Amino acid sequence: MSPRRNAPRRKGGRSQQNDTDPDALMLRVTGGQRRETGPDGEWVTRSISGAAATKTYRCPGCSQEIRPGMPHQVAWRPYGDGEDRRHWHSSCWRRRANLF
Repeated sequence: MSPRRNAPRRKGGRSQQNDTDPDALMLRVTGGQRRETGPDGEWVTRSISGAAATKTYRCPGCSQEIRPGMPHQVAWRPYGDGEDRRHWHSSCWRRRANLF
């Protein structure tokens, strides 16, 4: 015999709100990438979890190291060749708008 369910099942499985939210849909389709526009132009960003951060990088915002295991942001120009891809501390990425 299977265990009793205390909560009723939802119709359709997933929440309908997430299915109609274009930002949530875009994040699912692109694997967490999002486009941002700031005073320094347009960027594509991706959040890197601590578990996925396996190398040491140098943050262009503060010139300090981003060590393995530290969550951070990766940003690059949307129409470039990827040579401008940089790893930033999340707080440095948010503060970059104050530099311009």
